[in-house]
Amino acid sequence: MLQTLRNAWRIEEIRKKILFTLLIVLLYRIGNAIPVPFVNTALLQQYFSYLQNTALGLLDAMSGGSFSNATIFALSIQPYINASIIIQLLCIAIPALERMSKEEGEEGRKKIASITRYSTVAIGLLQGFGYYMLMRNNGIIVPEVANNVWAAIVIILTFTSGSALIMWLGEQITEFGVGNGISIILFASIISRFPNSVITTIQNVVNGSLTWWAALLVFLGALALIVLIVFVNDAERRIPVQYAKRVVGRKMYGGQSTHLPMKVNMSGVMPIIFASSISSIPATIAAFTGHQNSAWAKTNTIPYAIIYLLLIIFFAYFYSTIQFNPIEVANNLKKNGGYIPGFRPGKPTSEFIQKVLNKITLFGAIYLGIIAITPILVSHFSNAAALTGLSLGGTSIIIVVGVALETVRAIEAQMLMRNYKGFLS
Repeated sequence: MLQTLRNAWRIEEIRKKILFTLLIVLLYRIGNAIPVPFVNTALLQQYFSYLQNTALGLLDAMSGGSFSNATIFALSIQPYINASIIIQLLCIAIPALERMSKEEGEEGRKKIASITRYSTVAIGLLQGFGYYMLMRNNGIIVPEVANNVWAAIVIILTFTSGSALIMWLGEQITEFGVGNGISIILFASIISRFPNSVITTIQNVVNGSLTWWAALLVFLGALALIVLIVFVNDAERRIPVQYAKRVVGRKMYGGQSTHLPMKVNMSGVMPIIFASSISSIPATIAAFTGHQNSAWAKTNTIPYAIIYLLLIIFFAYFYSTIQFNPIEVANNLKKNGGYIPGFRPGKPTSEFIQKVLNKITLFGAIYLGIIAITPILVSHFSNAAALTGLSLGGTSIIIVVGVALETVRAIEAQMLMRNYKGFLS
C-alpha cells in the first residue's frame, strides 16, 4: 500500500488528485469544528457522555464527533446514505426508474443522481428537525431563543445545508480526486476519533477502571480483525473457463484456458454502511422523541444485533445482484467462444454461475455480519467493553480498512490507465 502511494506521488496527475482529495477532507474537518448558533455545546457534550452505546452514539461516531458538538456537519453523510438506499430500492420496485437507470445511459444516471440529491435534502430536513427538538426538549438550546421560531429555522436549515454540502464535497472527490468520495469522507470521520479512543483507553488503564490485559486483548483483536479483513477482501473464487479453438484463414485462435474471478466480498463495505444506517432508524426515532434510555434506542442489544445481521446479509445479496449479472456473463462467454468445462453454453452456464454467486455471497455476508455484531455482543455481556466503545469497533474497523483498500485499488487503476495512455500515444 505504501509503495503504491509512493509510486502514485511521483506522477503529477495523480499527485494533484491526492492533494485535491486532502484539501476537500481538510475543508470537511474545518466544517466539523464550526458549531451552529444558539446551542449550548457544553451541555450537549455532557448529555452525549451518557449515550455511547445508543443510536445517537453511533451517529456521533459516524460523523467524527461533530454530532455531539452540533456543528454545521452534524448530520454527516447519513441523509445521503439513506436517500441512496431508498432510491436504489425504488429503482427495482418502480419500472420507470429501472428503465431510467438502465436504458437511458448517462442521461438516466444523471436524473437518478438528481433525485437522490433532492431526497438527501428532504431527509436532512427531517433529521435536522428531529435533532433540534431533541436539544430543545433537553434544555440545550440557549434559553433566550429556546422558543424562537427564527432560531429554530436557522438551526434546522444549517444542519440541512451542511448535509447537502457534504454530499457536494463527496461528489467533488469522486470527480476530481481519487474517487470513492462519500466513502473517503466517512473514512475521515471515523479516523478522526481514533486518537481520542486510544487516549481514553490509556486513561482507563491508568485509573484502574480497565485492566491492562483487557486493553491488550482489544488491541490484539483489532490487529487480527484487520488481517482477516485484508485476507477475505482479496479472496476470490476462480471458475475455470476454456475457449474453443477456431481457424481464421491460416491461423488458429483460441484454445486458451483462463478463469472467471468472483470476489468473496464483492460488495466491499457498502452492506455495512447501509445496514448501520437502516438498523439505527428505529433507535434514532426513539432517541429523538426523548426515549434515548429505552431498549430500542440502544445499539448493544440482542434485537439490534439480529436486525443488523439480517440487513447486512440482505444488502450483500442486493449489491452482488446489481454488480454481477450471471446471464450477461454467460452470454459474453458464449459470444467469444468460451465455456465452463462440464456445462453447456447459455442457460446451464448462467445457472451454475448464479449458484456459485449465491454461495460466495452468503459466505461474504456472514463474514461481514460476524465482524460487525461480535463487538456488539461482547459489549452487551461485558461492562468493560463499554469503556472502550467496543460496540462500534467492528463496524468502524471494517469500514476504515475496506475504504483504504478500495482507495488504493482506485489509485492503482488510475496509474495503470495512465501507462496505457502513454503506450497508445
